[in-house]
Amino acid sequence: MSALRFILELGEPGYPQLLAETPDPPKRLYGLGRPSALRPGLAIIGSRKATPYGLRCARQFAGWAGSAGVTIISGAAIGCDSEAHRAALGAGGPSVAVLGCGPDVDYPRRSADVLRMMRTEHAVISELPFGMQPTRWSFVRRNRIIAGLARAVLVVEAGLPSGTFSTADAALDAGRDVLAVPGSILSAESRGANRLIRQGAIPVTDIAELAITLGIEGVLSTVGETDPKDAAMRALAADPLRPDDFARTLGIDIVSAARTLGRLESSGAIVRYPDGRYGLG
Repeated sequence: MSALRFILELGEPGYPQLLAETPDPPKRLYGLGRPSALRPGLAIIGSRKATPYGLRCARQFAGWAGSAGVTIISGAAIGCDSEAHRAALGAGGPSVAVLGCGPDVDYPRRSADVLRMMRTEHAVISELPFGMQPTRWSFVRRNRIIAGLARAVLVVEAGLPSGTFSTADAALDAGRDVLAVPGSILSAESRGANRLIRQGAIPVTDIAELAITLGIEGVLSTVGETDPKDAAMRALAADPLRPDDFARTLGIDIVSAARTLGRLESSGAIVRYPDGRYGLG
């Protein structure tokens, strides 16, 4: 399936309204994929030198938000950004990549596979024309677009210095919430996120906190509204969970959570790990 090219002009129908309301919206957006994917969503960004902790956080939050129908917006960079895109796609959710080059250019090349999928089923956009190669300045400029498309920006991991700070600054300029996942004080790749929290970013330590911050906590109570097994499997596909985390994610009591996990484990749908978490086998 070939990717659909589109160009959106500021002030014309189809241009994202949330982005148009920012202090410095791009006059033109070039894109591949579906323009309808450019809905207000959650930007998830983080370190290119991601640690296993940062990658896990990106997977957990993007996977849950994607399964709840929230558009995940990021920059397709190696590390946390591309992990967030992959988790959203894996959960069946929408995703938008904003590039610092033309939307048809595979940069970075290690993200070519996820960009290829997004150009047909989702959206890859840029303020730079088709075919234009990246420049040093273009990445800082594109960060304001990531922030402008989102209702909130979540920093899952960041060192010092970090390009995530320009995205956070753009989010604040646009009146968006800045969220950050706290990390170890001993980890160099968490110093930036910890500093953002110290400067006033909203700390996010689990899915329930993210849902409340986004104002969509009702989606946690999916059991009883849909097939309980489907809801449980979506939650565990995003990230392995302990029974109490599982209960909080689905909005159910711990006894119901334990029974659901027990049934799924007995059927072979999930496994229990040595550390007490449950996940896909």
